[in-house]
Amino acid sequence: MKKTILQLKELITQEGKNIVITTHRGPDGDALGSSLAMYHFLIQFNHKINVITPTDYASFLHWLPDNDKVINFEDDVDLANRITKQADIIFLLDFNNISRLATYENIVKKSNATKILIDHHEDPDYNIADIIFSDPHASATAEIIYTIISQLDMTNNITKNIAECLYVGIMTDTGSFKYSSTTSNTHEIIAKLISFGADNAKIHNLVFENSSSNRIKLLGYCLNEKLLIFPKNKSAIISLTEQELNNFNFKRGDTEGIVNYALSIKDIIFATFIVEREGVVKLSLRSIGNFKVNEIAKKYFNGGGHINAAGGVSQVSVNETIKKVEKIINKYTDELNNIIK
Repeated sequence: MKKTILQLKELITQEGKNIVITTHRGPDGDALGSSLAMYHFLIQFNHKINVITPTDYASFLHWLPDNDKVINFEDDVDLANRITKQADIIFLLDFNNISRLATYENIVKKSNATKILIDHHEDPDYNIADIIFSDPHASATAEIIYTIISQLDMTNNITKNIAECLYVGIMTDTGSFKYSSTTSNTHEIIAKLISFGADNAKIHNLVFENSSSNRIKLLGYCLNEKLLIFPKNKSAIISLTEQELNNFNFKRGDTEGIVNYALSIKDIIFATFIVEREGVVKLSLRSIGNFKVNEIAKKYFNGGGHINAAGGVSQVSVNETIKKVEKIINKYTDELNNIIK
């Protein structure tokens, strides 16, 4: 840690660098919060900085400070390409494999910039960056960024904007501080962020109480019409086809958190959300206790993630994917029934 901190400090304290900050496709609260927190931190050192996301993201994150300066690669490929080619430093935040950059991947790989990875997922690909800060035990990438700033002895540089961005990252990736990854250290960091100006009540309202009517109707449809419960296997599945999404005028972020409603059912240990978008069937897997959904994602769906939260992709239809998940559930019946919620 000391060596990498010194390397980072030498890089960022040299003024006038062209810096790109990027994160995974479909950025969540931790991805975007970490990216904009890093933007606000580095801008203080007189660098030219751009945040580039591979895709768009949920509208309930658009209030974050300087969100209007974020470049969506899909919307402006030429601009993103030009900026990335000129970069001296590229920060890779909240992902462990370069493939998470989707169609932006090759442009980043070809860049001669110094690449810095900051992430909290397991099994990072150490070949994708020159400097790596990886801590799978951290609750969020935003938590690691706070630790890095602290190790740099630069907490005095944490502004209200930085504090609120980091708060969003930690809050969303811990399920509002309820996941097992939330530690006493996490709460201490959150307390410090509030002391730096993070308005916790405002942040919770803007993220969790800012839904469109279509999003609420879609959630109601999922719970009333699309929820499958397997009590003998302590499992549940919710699924949506692309047509069903279109019926509710789907916008990116509208399905965020739906899988957690399945997991909130009494005695349910393993929950799966299956959704078809743009012809691709994706899965979100969630669990309780030591049931390792990241291993299931990796083994069956070419995915990965955390022990209790992972994702993957299916090569078959939604209905066939449901059948595949049912078979997987049956394979793990004994293990699931040995876990007490």
